[in-house]
Amino acid sequence: MKNRRLKYTVVFAFCVLALPVFAEENLGEVCGLENIEQECQKLEAAECRKLLEKCEQYYNEQSQKIEEDISKTAQEKKTLENKISTLKNKIKNLEYQIYQSNLIIKDLGIQIGDTEGSIAKTSLKIEDSKGKLANILRAIYEEDQKPLIEIIFSEKELSDFFDNLFALEILNSKSKDLLDSIKTLKVNLERQKQSLDAEKDDLEGMVKIQTLQKKESSRTKTEQEYYLNLTETEYQKQLQEKQEVEAKAAEIRTRIFELIGVPKAPTFGEAYELAKEIEKITGVRPAFLLAVLTQESNIGKNVGQCYLKNSSTGQGVVISSGKTVSRVMKPSRDVGPFLEITGALGRDAFSTPVSCPMSYGWGGAMGPAQFIPSTWAIYQDRLQSILGKPADPWSIKDAFLAAALYLSDYGATKQTYSGEWTAAMIYFSGSTNSKYSFYGNSVMKITQQYEQDIQDLESAN
Repeated sequence: MKNRRLKYTVVFAFCVLALPVFAEENLGEVCGLENIEQECQKLEAAECRKLLEKCEQYYNEQSQKIEEDISKTAQEKKTLENKISTLKNKIKNLEYQIYQSNLIIKDLGIQIGDTEGSIAKTSLKIEDSKGKLANILRAIYEEDQKPLIEIIFSEKELSDFFDNLFALEILNSKSKDLLDSIKTLKVNLERQKQSLDAEKDDLEGMVKIQTLQKKESSRTKTEQEYYLNLTETEYQKQLQEKQEVEAKAAEIRTRIFELIGVPKAPTFGEAYELAKEIEKITGVRPAFLLAVLTQESNIGKNVGQCYLKNSSTGQGVVISSGKTVSRVMKPSRDVGPFLEITGALGRDAFSTPVSCPMSYGWGGAMGPAQFIPSTWAIYQDRLQSILGKPADPWSIKDAFLAAALYLSDYGATKQTYSGEWTAAMIYFSGSTNSKYSFYGNSVMKITQQYEQDIQDLESAN
């Protein structure tokens, strides 16, 4: 028993060693698209697919890491932008303050000039008053020095002399009062000038400080803008790297897609393998996708029983009998897109099968997914970006992918009963009208059955 176990262990180890093994740090080189081509040429299709799946996982992980870096860089960028915005506001506020202070300084300069003018005028008045006062004092002195005999003979009356002397004394007193008042005015004006000078000096000092603050803020803003430019460059670089990684992952998905050999009417196992790969792209679970396609075309076995024959009226024929049928395709909505789709694929539009009309409405649905042409046209660009070529509604793989994209757009990625039921209803009728609930209920019943079938299939493998 031990020998047998040892033998199995050796065989298992040999098989593991025989498979291509690539270290994590080597995947970046191995998973280059040119290298993958070289490696796949040396491997069987199954092993090539394993390598491609490993590389797809590698690029998805790289994309996730870059996405995290982008988030960090975006946050740094936002922080720098906020700081720059704050500095701009600070600089603008300082500019307003400097402007306002300069206006006040200018006004103070005018007031100081006026005060200096008033002081100069007052000084002249003081000098004038001093001169007048000196004359009065001289006159009083001269009157005091007159001899009595001169006073008697020079005046008609003795009282006139005393009246004159008394008048001079009164004038002298008033002149002194005026001089004191003028001196007080000068002192007040000089104090006012000192106060205005001090206020002006303070404001000029404040303007110098504000100017320095503005220069410092401008310098910091320039520095922050420099780092923002670096961050923006790094951000754009990371976005570019993410796009390149995603493009490589998409290319590898396309290669995996191409490796899955699917005939016109696939087996359940083949359809499941295809649906698994599509789940990686769209997030729609295989059981649900297969259930919808079963309901639509029995997974590609029924892709339409009519031909369009008249592009103006939408009239056509039943393929099996040649019987003329009206309303095969709606001219105003679908004929134009249908002619474009078939033309791009090199198909004869009038010999390409589409669905026949039911008892109501129009036919014209194409391929395994039963898209009407106008709806397929909406998804053409997205399909081509994934497939790397124009999508074909009659190709099993392209139709599966288109159906999954449509279902994912309408909530199937939630993978809940209500989410998938709603997506199925919209796929069928464009609404969740209860009169079509039979369709959604049927799809969900088939989904449940397929989920069990898939579990049995996985267990068997």
